[in-house]
Amino acid sequence: MPHTTSTPKYLSKKEFIQYLDKYVEHFNIKPKYQTCVELAFFNSEEGKWNVKSRDLASGDLEVYACNFLILATGENNEGYIPKVVGIENFEGEIIHSSDYKSGQKYEGKNVLVVGSGNSGMEIAFDLSNYGSHVSVVVRSPIHVLTREMVYTAMLMLKYLPVSLVDTVIAKYAKFKFGNLAELGIPQPEEGPFSVKISKGRSPVIDVGAIDKIKLGQIKVLPGISEIKEQAVVFDNGDEHQFDAIIFATGYKNVATKWLKDYSSIFLEDGTLINWKGENGLYAAGFSKRGIAGISMDAIAIAYNIKTVRGDKI
Repeated sequence: MPHTTSTPKYLSKKEFIQYLDKYVEHFNIKPKYQTCVELAFFNSEEGKWNVKSRDLASGDLEVYACNFLILATGENNEGYIPKVVGIENFEGEIIHSSDYKSGQKYEGKNVLVVGSGNSGMEIAFDLSNYGSHVSVVVRSPIHVLTREMVYTAMLMLKYLPVSLVDTVIAKYAKFKFGNLAELGIPQPEEGPFSVKISKGRSPVIDVGAIDKIKLGQIKVLPGISEIKEQAVVFDNGDEHQFDAIIFATGYKNVATKWLKDYSSIFLEDGTLINWKGENGLYAAGFSKRGIAGISMDAIAIAYNIKTVRGDKI
C-alpha cells in the first residue's frame, strides 16, 4: 500500500504504526495478537498443516488447519551470544542487545559492546551519551555510511549498476569519515551494496559513534580471545576490566524448534534452502536480502499459491 505524498522520507515510530493500522484496515487483515505458535506440522492423513497456538492472555490452546503455511517469522527470532572461552566465569552483567533499554543504568561503568553492526554502534553511542566508559569490539571489516548516503544510493541503484554506485558511495564515505582503518575499523574489499547482495550484511548507518571514536569517547578493540571473572583478554594480548558486556552479535532463526517437517526449506540450523517447500510450505524473509528480498518472496509465494489453486492470475 503506497504511502501518501505527504509522508516524510523517514517515518517516526508513531507514523509507522499508523501506516500499519491503516494497512490492516484497508486489506481487512485480522491479526491474532498475544498469540504464540507452539507447534506446526503436516498432517498427512488430513493433507493439511496443523498449527497449534496459545493465547498468552487466557492460556487457551487453539488449533488451525490449513492447506498452505507461510513462514514469515524472519531470521531475527532469538538473540545469539557466541560461545567465548571463559564467558561463564564473568562476574559482571552479560546481556544481548535485544534486552538493552538505555545507557542510564551504566553511567560511570566500564562497558564492552561486542559487535560493530548497527545495533552495536548505536548502543555504544547511547552508552557514551550517558557517561559510560564504553569500548566496542570491531572484529570484521564493515562499511560505515550516513543515512543520506544510503538514501542517495537507493535512488542511484534504480538507474545505475551496483559497481558504479559502490564506487561513488565509497568515495563519498571516505571524504566524510576519513580513513576508518586508522581507527581500528577495517573496510571490506567489496563495495557496501555488493556486500549486501552477496553476504546479506547491511552497511552501518552512523548516528554519531564515529565522531565519538575520533574524540576517544568510544574505544575500538579487536576480537576477544578470553573472558575472565572481571576482565576481557583481546586478540592483541591486551586485557581490560569491564562491569558489563553487551553482545550485539545478531540473531538466529529458531523456527526449526517448533516447525516439524521443515527439511524442504531449512537445514537443521535454520539456514534457508528454498523459499518453496513441500506440501504447501513457504518461507518469506529468510534470504538475507532485506526488504526488497521479502517483497520478492511475498510476490513469488502469492503467485505460486494462485497457480496451485487454479485461480486466475
